[in-house]
Amino acid sequence: MIITLGGRAGSGTSSAGRALAKRLGYKFYSAGEIRRRLAKEKGLTLAELNKVAERDAYSDKLVDEEMKRMAETQDALVVDAWLGFYFFPDSIKIFLDADIKVRAKRLVERGNFEEPARSVREAVKLIKQREEGDAVRFEKRYGVNIFDQNHFDLVIDTSHNTVEQTVDQIYRFVQSRIAR
Repeated sequence: MIITLGGRAGSGTSSAGRALAKRLGYKFYSAGEIRRRLAKEKGLTLAELNKVAERDAYSDKLVDEEMKRMAETQDALVVDAWLGFYFFPDSIKIFLDADIKVRAKRLVERGNFEEPARSVREAVKLIKQREEGDAVRFEKRYGVNIFDQNHFDLVIDTSHNTVEQTVDQIYRFVQSRIAR
């Protein structure tokens, strides 16, 4: 079984995905981690790599190829990727969201910006810029709206959840799907 997690920046997809994979004994794959590694190899920040990706599909194609390979070779997998629902259409598809100020606060506290945001207000602005750019890029390249919740089987608002609470919700949903 493959479970895909998509969602807004700071909604908890990576944290929940890692914890869910551990609970299930599955392998965990994060497109974001692949992109961060690729940016580092190229001497770029993730924001710079994303800007390059708006003009050049190279980095997206590398991630795409890795996802396609995994789709062919893995059957016990949790995938954290905006396009997980697209590359794994038969997966259990989960979307995580949260209030933008909550997401900004989480990202500031974790230091998830290459250029540290000094305030939640600044982080909100950076998140909006990133998500708008990514949405346009993926719409143009793949013809899909990555934030359209109709692509997903379950949508969870993580604004007031701990990682454990989110994982529990996903786990119960997955178990209910298996029981069918």
